[in-house]
Amino acid sequence: MSRREPPQTEEGWYALHDFRTVDWDGWRAAPDRERERAIEEGVDYLSEHEALADADAGGSAVFSVLGHGADLLVLHLRPSMVDLDTAERRFEQTAFAEFTEQTDSYLSVTEVSGYMSQEYFEGEEVEDTGMANYIESRLKPDIPDSEYVSFYPMDKRRGPENNWYDLPFDERADLMSGHGDIGRDYAGKVTQIITGSVGFDDYEWGVTLFADDPAQIKKLLYEMRFDPSSSRYAEFGRFRFGRRFPPEDLGALLAGEPVPTGDDPHAGTDTSHGEGSPHGDHGDDTGEDESETIRDVLDEEGIYAGQPHGEDVHAMVLYSEADPMELEADVSGLRGNFEHYDTHVKTAVYENPDGGKSAVVSIWDTASAAETAGGFLSDLPGIVARGRGDGGEGFGTMGMFYTTKPDQREAFVERFDTVGELLAEMDGHDSTDLLVNRENENDMFIASRWRSREDAMDFFRSDEFRETVSFGREVLADRPRHVFLA
Repeated sequence: MSRREPPQTEEGWYALHDFRTVDWDGWRAAPDRERERAIEEGVDYLSEHEALADADAGGSAVFSVLGHGADLLVLHLRPSMVDLDTAERRFEQTAFAEFTEQTDSYLSVTEVSGYMSQEYFEGEEVEDTGMANYIESRLKPDIPDSEYVSFYPMDKRRGPENNWYDLPFDERADLMSGHGDIGRDYAGKVTQIITGSVGFDDYEWGVTLFADDPAQIKKLLYEMRFDPSSSRYAEFGRFRFGRRFPPEDLGALLAGEPVPTGDDPHAGTDTSHGEGSPHGDHGDDTGEDESETIRDVLDEEGIYAGQPHGEDVHAMVLYSEADPMELEADVSGLRGNFEHYDTHVKTAVYENPDGGKSAVVSIWDTASAAETAGGFLSDLPGIVARGRGDGGEGFGTMGMFYTTKPDQREAFVERFDTVGELLAEMDGHDSTDLLVNRENENDMFIASRWRSREDAMDFFRSDEFRETVSFGREVLADRPRHVFLA
């Protein structure tokens, strides 16, 4: 029998899943000063590694593991094995490590294979921008800020009846393509990091799944069980499941308190995308109480301002100095890829009629899907900023879904000009722009920049804003709403 053709692979960042149990008896018996020192050093270690103080690239996160066999999972992604080796040994130097034992671990490396893109491995330039960005995101993935994680190792079966490695390449590629179609149906709901471990650990691959809804992980894996690439050719190792928590909550975790300790389920993680702010806060670091205040004010005026915990659409907004026509052509190609996903709402180029930067707006059902889309969109020509468009300080607001009735468009633009003159005279207002969808001139959004959140709130509370809202009900085809900025 001739040797089967193995797919080519390219490797990216190295991964270490470090599972630890806590010596609870020893912890309870330890003097307060020893526990305080252990918590302090544990928090310092975890925080520094999440902040990449030890490396130029990668990612780290810590999870509370449910069930037996482990209490904690510390996940590291780093550019080299040396980085992982150092990170693992540095943990052992902390006082916290004295109260833990490594009960399991998994060593692997991110990879893409020839099943995904033959042209990539044939040395050709990948013309599909979306595919090129997707490959890059597989090799150098961000750790999602999703609340839940599931990890399991797996092999491809080599039994006498079903041997994956005896199948011709084309048949394996078809099976992998069908398997991938199932995963794409869960885009925005479940994010995966696939790592290869041949020669590094006991299995051939490691699979790490992230989601805000734990049931979505179960649904995805259940559906995949019926796919031939799993039902006939896959062997699975031990599954472990956990919840992410911010390093500063280590003490609360060890004390048996709920974590994260804040009301925000992602407190302590990177929430710079503004989730939770109905007007798309992308300036000040505001908390949930302040977001609710904005919601309350807008709700009194009948303006839909989203939900407080992400039960709404999320927008990725990037600004570009490229020629709008060139930009639109590139965005059209990406949109074709995005439309394969159920979580995609719309992606379009909005142009400022007065000149200046154009905005690329991509709207999704979930923040994680919008964040993933942002990775592809950031490679568009001329991208200079994300969210605000100027990179400055202050507070930004963004109203979207302003779709006018065709015969009322001129009246809406005139009204905007009038309001713009009013805003120019307001203390704390920097600028306000009306941007128009290049494919639908009746679809617009308004982006404003304020020196502070309170300055924006003064406008929302004003009689002029109430009059504008009342006017909008007469000329808009749909109810305006203010989406979350991812």
